[in-house]
Amino acid sequence: MRGRKLLAVAGSVAALTLGVAACGSSDDDSTSSGGGEETLDLKIGNILSLSGDLADYGPSGEKASDLAVDQINDAISQVGADHTVTATTEDDQTSDQAGVQAARKVVGDGATCITGSYASSVTIPIARSVSVREGVLQISPASTSDEITGLEDNGLLARTAPPDSLQGPTLADAIAEDLGGAEGNTVNIGARNDSYGTGLAGTFSDAWEQLGGTIGEKVIYDPDQPSYDSEAAQIVSGNPDATVIIDFPETFAKVGPALVRTGDWDPTTTWGTDGLASGDVAADGGDDYAGFRGTAPGSPDDAEASTAFDKLFTSSDPKDVDRNTFDAQNFDATILCYLSAVAAGSTEGADMAEQLSAVSSPPGDEYSWEQLPDAIKALQNGDDIDYVGASGGVDINDAGDATAGVYDVYEFKGGDIAITGEVPISTGSDGEDTE
Repeated sequence: MRGRKLLAVAGSVAALTLGVAACGSSDDDSTSSGGGEETLDLKIGNILSLSGDLADYGPSGEKASDLAVDQINDAISQVGADHTVTATTEDDQTSDQAGVQAARKVVGDGATCITGSYASSVTIPIARSVSVREGVLQISPASTSDEITGLEDNGLLARTAPPDSLQGPTLADAIAEDLGGAEGNTVNIGARNDSYGTGLAGTFSDAWEQLGGTIGEKVIYDPDQPSYDSEAAQIVSGNPDATVIIDFPETFAKVGPALVRTGDWDPTTTWGTDGLASGDVAADGGDDYAGFRGTAPGSPDDAEASTAFDKLFTSSDPKDVDRNTFDAQNFDATILCYLSAVAAGSTEGADMAEQLSAVSSPPGDEYSWEQLPDAIKALQNGDDIDYVGASGGVDINDAGDATAGVYDVYEFKGGDIAITGEVPISTGSDGEDTE
């Protein structure tokens, strides 16, 4: 896997997990009601940002989905199950309108499980306009807005990346550790004006103030405006001890240079979030961005399933597509579409949705993606399983939120992005992590 060294974080303990009844744990939700050897024909619609603001992440997400389908079909062949799984990819252009159109296309072509989208501002309209109305299970690998948790979605919207209610406190803990504590230290915030930017800015602010720190300037900007010189001047004003930027690559391609032009911006005290965890951002900024750090959902270094996925990805075609943030989460989302169908004995979206939390959480026996044939057999026998994915444990709760995992700490160095550490998920509750 990519070389890393552990970053100590105050109060760090094992990643947050949530015990959720696994399939077969009750008479009502048992896989015995859907297990067995039913014929399944599952079509998955993979909706990715291959253009637009999040285009940096699309190619690795598509490759990960293709690899997942290959693994699923290999497992089906080994078991001899009468199952067929296919996936098609559509570009959402990092646009809500294009995303809804893409979702309507894949559903019209027969998809009953959607993996996507990446941007919360695209995922939410897809859910409201397509997935919920059509009864399609939707699993986002990257949308982290807390708005998703409370969305009226009939249980059809879930995600394999942890929500911002967890990322905000984790980022606050990391910055506090870097500064020697939050008390007496001021953080300025620059964030894009959408559900991702404003939501995470609020979550981080609450966590930072709970740790005893102060929020200085909070600049919320339109991601579509042509220039950001005035916003940049406000972001760097007041000599903050640290700065947090919550943005996507295409917009930061204008915000970043504006920050540099102020002459007062220090990238070594600036932190980003998962939306900027891109090698292209590091390359565009070069030495001007050196020392910029951030957090993003990652994969645990010590997990065999994560290490094996890294080897699979880097050794598979197309080899010119490198790993990027959220590829492991999209791999897992694709496999969970299938495992939910096997558990339900059905490819109906509502049936799969009822089993999603069960197959991804304790107390069932753990099966990694490398053990898919055994996982299929267990589900067909009506047994409980707890899927361990390329991103580690997922543990999707009843609200559809992933509640287990780790965050990578990344840093821009000489035009490249490097993973320099790994921190556990933090709840921000009294400044402590929850085991």
